[in-house]
Amino acid sequence: MFTLSTLEMQMFKTRKYPKPKEKTYHHGDLRQSLLRAALELLEQDDAAALTLREVARRAGVSHTAPYRHFADKQSLLMAVAEEGFNALRADMEARMCDHSDPLRRLQESGIAYVLFAVSHPAHYRIMFGRAFAAKEISAALHNAGGAAFLVLLHTIRQGHEANMLRAGDPFDQAIAAWSAVHGLAMLFINGQLQSCGVDSANMELLATKIANILQVGLKRF
Repeated sequence: MFTLSTLEMQMFKTRKYPKPKEKTYHHGDLRQSLLRAALELLEQDDAAALTLREVARRAGVSHTAPYRHFADKQSLLMAVAEEGFNALRADMEARMCDHSDPLRRLQESGIAYVLFAVSHPAHYRIMFGRAFAAKEISAALHNAGGAAFLVLLHTIRQGHEANMLRAGDPFDQAIAAWSAVHGLAMLFINGQLQSCGVDSANMELLATKIANILQVGLKRF
């Protein structure tokens, strides 16, 4: 029969074995997990029904974990919106990057804008939700939204520099262009266009047509 010596018994008793590791998060992982969980919940219900406790449950963390990154629900929603504007800007720039013609770049930015909204309706609704009054939004959200708008404004200024767009205030023209694509996006995600036979499969074609109409309206002749 196998036996342990007195010395071996003592070593066995005093040896320190590592405790099982608790679930930990590398820098940024918890925050991203919470943002993903929030978006999943927003895809099922509106922002009014979202709670930090439910976000934590969906992310598989304790109900106090969200407070490591977000002071309250509003802070979480602003972070969701910020992430959305960063993604929108990236989509616009990716679609524009293969073109140097300002008119074509303007067209592609509009198409990318609409397709982002169609593909991410829950995210888009939070980005343009009424809950964010200008004086209440975080600096990060303000900067992310401004950076997305500057992509459009800069493209219009390029059109003026190339003498390809009609005279006018670039800012006013950018607002006009934004209004057109934003209105189209909202008509689709709110279900108004479906009764006209428009679905996600032909939304890119419609967005292209609207962008062409907008481009003609701004083009210098």
